[in-house]
Amino acid sequence: MFTGLVAELGRVHLIEKGESSAVFTFEAPHLISEIKVGDSVAVNGVCLTATSISGTQFSADVMVQTLSLTSLAQLSVGSFVNLELAAQLQARMGGHLVQGHIDGVASVVDLTPGEKWARFDLSVPAHLAKYIVNQGSICLDGVSLTVGSIEDETNVLTVWLIPETLERTNLSRKLPGDLVNIEVDVLAKYVERLMAKGDK
Repeated sequence: MFTGLVAELGRVHLIEKGESSAVFTFEAPHLISEIKVGDSVAVNGVCLTATSISGTQFSADVMVQTLSLTSLAQLSVGSFVNLELAAQLQARMGGHLVQGHIDGVASVVDLTPGEKWARFDLSVPAHLAKYIVNQGSICLDGVSLTVGSIEDETNVLTVWLIPETLERTNLSRKLPGDLVNIEVDVLAKYVERLMAKGDK
């Protein structure tokens, strides 16, 4: 379980592709002292398991299904990634409850700078738009954000990025057409499931 508060902006050091999986190695100089083999680490919002640690780097196996369902397949050596360690129950909870289970990907429409913030517009898949509500929570590439608006006719999601978010995450580097991992609020999915099943 995560909170969507990015702890470090890491980088891809190495990608080793196999037939049914890939091994990604990430640079994480600030977090590496807290990571142990077997720990869960959210990488751009995707929950991965650290399989080895060397110096300031950790590696993780990524299955083909994960590559096909997320934006991790677009990463290359040198790409910046948002990193977060699993939440600790004794710590103050920021952001919102994030599982690290990606529901789909959105396509960046535009990133428009402002005087004190930036407007971030993304086109989301129609089947996910129903879970998104104004002023609700959304997780984009592992970053917990508040929904500014969702346009029902076009399925364009707008969020506003403050300077802290722009500086500490990779969202400021996104260009039109880039893919961003989406995890919708899990509570919406539970409600849908309960309503669909009812007392059956």
